[in-house]
Amino acid sequence: MSEQSRRKFIKHLGSTAALLGVGPLAALAKDRETMELLQPADYVSSNDKIRLACFGMGIMGFGDVNCALKVPGVEFVAAADLYDGHLTRVKEIYGKQVFTTRDYREILRRKDIDAVIIATPDFWHDTMAIDAMNAGKAVYCEKPMVQQIDEGHQVIATQQRTKAVFQVGSQRVSSIVLAEARKKYLAGEIGQLNIVEARMDRHSALGAWQYSIPPDASPKTVDFDTYLKDTSKIPFDPKRFFRWRNYKAYGTGIPGDLFVHLISGLHYITGSLGPERVYATGNLVQWKDGRDVPDVVVAIFDYPATSTHPAFQMTLRVNFADGGGGGEFTRLIGTDGVMELGGNEFKIKKHKLPQAPGYGGWDTFNTFPEATQQQFVDNYKQQYGANPSKAEVTTSNFTAPAGYDDRLDHFRNFFESVRTGKQVVEDATFGLRAAGPALLSNESYFSKQLIHWDPVAMKIV
Repeated sequence: MSEQSRRKFIKHLGSTAALLGVGPLAALAKDRETMELLQPADYVSSNDKIRLACFGMGIMGFGDVNCALKVPGVEFVAAADLYDGHLTRVKEIYGKQVFTTRDYREILRRKDIDAVIIATPDFWHDTMAIDAMNAGKAVYCEKPMVQQIDEGHQVIATQQRTKAVFQVGSQRVSSIVLAEARKKYLAGEIGQLNIVEARMDRHSALGAWQYSIPPDASPKTVDFDTYLKDTSKIPFDPKRFFRWRNYKAYGTGIPGDLFVHLISGLHYITGSLGPERVYATGNLVQWKDGRDVPDVVVAIFDYPATSTHPAFQMTLRVNFADGGGGGEFTRLIGTDGVMELGGNEFKIKKHKLPQAPGYGGWDTFNTFPEATQQQFVDNYKQQYGANPSKAEVTTSNFTAPAGYDDRLDHFRNFFESVRTGKQVVEDATFGLRAAGPALLSNESYFSKQLIHWDPVAMKIV
C-alpha cells in the first residue's frame, strides 16, 4: 500500500483505525522463546545418624517426617501430639518402636534426640522452639516462625545464645528454581524492579481449611486444655483443634499460612530485609463456618530502596472464594523484563522497545492535516529509516526436573547443618523478617490502619 493510499484508508476508517493500530509503521513484535532444564546439586550422603522427633503430627507433621526420612542417615524415633489418634497413626506408619507422648517435654529430656521438627499450630511455635534449643536440640520450625512479633525476637535471642541449629520451614528458599531466579535477578535480567504482584487463590473446602474431623474426637482423646496454652479457656471444641487455622487465637490466617511463602521467596531472590509500610484489607465472603479470620485478603507492601534493590511495591492477594477455581503466580516486574514464578519453574519475558516510537494507531498522527502528516512522515523516515521498527519479545523458561521436591532439598540443607555446623539457609532472623510483614498484614486488617515497620530492627514504628 502506498503512503497516499494508506492515508486515505486511515481517513475513511477514522477512529476505528486508531483503535486497531492501522499503519505499516506501527510497532510490530517478533517473538523468541527458549527452555532450560535446571539440575539439582549432588548431595554427598553422610553415615552420621541423626535421631529425629516431631512435635505435632498433623498434615505438616506427617508430610515433613516422610520427606525428612528420604535423607540418608535420618531415623524417626519420637513423636508428640495432643490427639491420641495421631499417635496411633504414627505407630501404624513408622513402627511400634517409635516413642509417642502427649507431652513434648518428655522427648526433650531424652539425650538421644538430635533434632526436632515443630509442626504444631502457630501459637505453640515459639515455646517449643525455645524449649528445644535450650535442651540442645537442632530445630526445624514450620512457617510462620512465630505468631507474634515479640516472640520472634525471643526465638532469635535463644538461637544466638545457645548457638543451636535453627531453620524455618519455608522450603522455597532451598529450591533450585529460586536459586536460578536469584542469579538472573542479580544479573540484571529484568532491569530495575518496580512492582511485585502475587496471587494464590483457591475454591475448595479443604483449601479453605475445612479439614476432616475424626469421629472419635472428644475430651478423652484430645488434651484440649493443654492445647489452649495461654489463650482463653473454653469448652472442648474439635473445630478449634483440627481446624485451628480458622481462628486468630491459634493461627495467623491467610497471611501467616500463605503470604509468608511469597515473602520468603521474594526476600531470598532480592536480598531484601522487608517493607517499611503495610496495608491490608479483605473480607469473609464464603466460608462463614464460625471462623474469625477473612477468606479474602489483599495487602500492599512498600519496600524502601536499599543497597541490594530499588524501592518497589508488592501486592499480595489470596482469595478462597474464587469461583473460577483458583490459581497462583508470582511476578517480579522490572523495566527490562518480567520474572514469573509458579510451581517448580519460572520464566523471564522481555519486551524490548524499538528505537523508533512508531506512529499511527492510537496516536495524534491521524488528527494532523494531510500536508502535516506528509511532513511528519518525511521527518520520521529521515530520523529512523523507511522500514518499520519491531519490538523484540523474548521468553526464557527455566524448569526443574519432573518430580523435583524443594522440601527435600530444604531438609538436606537442614541436616547438613546439623552434621557439619554450617550456616542454615533460613535462620531465625530471616524467619522473622519473612513472618513480620505477614503478621503486620493481620495487624493492619484487624485495626484498619496502615502499619509502619522498621525492617532492620524488625519492629513496628
